[in-house]
Amino acid sequence: MSEPLLSIRNLKKYFPVRRFLLAKDYVKAVDGVSFDIYEGEMFGVVGESGCGKTTLGRTVLLLTPPTAGEIYYRGEDVLKYDNKKMIEFRRKTQIVFQDPYSSLDPRQTIFDVIIEGPRYHGIDVGDPEEFVISLLRKVGLEEYHLYRYPHEFSGGQKQRIAIARALAMNPEFVVFDEPTSALDVS
Repeated sequence: MSEPLLSIRNLKKYFPVRRFLLAKDYVKAVDGVSFDIYEGEMFGVVGESGCGKTTLGRTVLLLTPPTAGEIYYRGEDVLKYDNKKMIEFRRKTQIVFQDPYSSLDPRQTIFDVIIEGPRYHGIDVGDPEEFVISLLRKVGLEEYHLYRYPHEFSGGQKQRIAIARALAMNPEFVVFDEPTSALDVS
């Protein structure tokens, strides 16, 4: 069998909680999680509210630093990446947050929201407008949405925009944090 795209070993994320005046305790949001994900594979994490699913996703992508454990991406220890490798890792991995409202800059048009990542990373997309329009169509939106602002969209449409933004980076790995919770029926 081939090497895993992502390999997690004994991942832990504890959050400190103060009790009384000096006593310190910890909430174990993620405690000893291990798994492998192979290229082309979909992997779901299921659990009740507050069980650490979001924290796991954020920790795997190092948006939240782990308390302990190992994270390997294509066999490399992500926790030992220098700045250059971390930037490359961020380009290859994307996240679609549960709450589209807080993940979209209200001062940017949808065009700017979607093209920002490829521009930052110097990704050649050809004609930027055509590139963004093609992504909008893939997620069920149209060309006339291009220069509108986030407040002009429903929650489901905002979630579609967040998905298009993640896809714009042509990622190898995407974490979806309850992506259907805000989607509309259309």
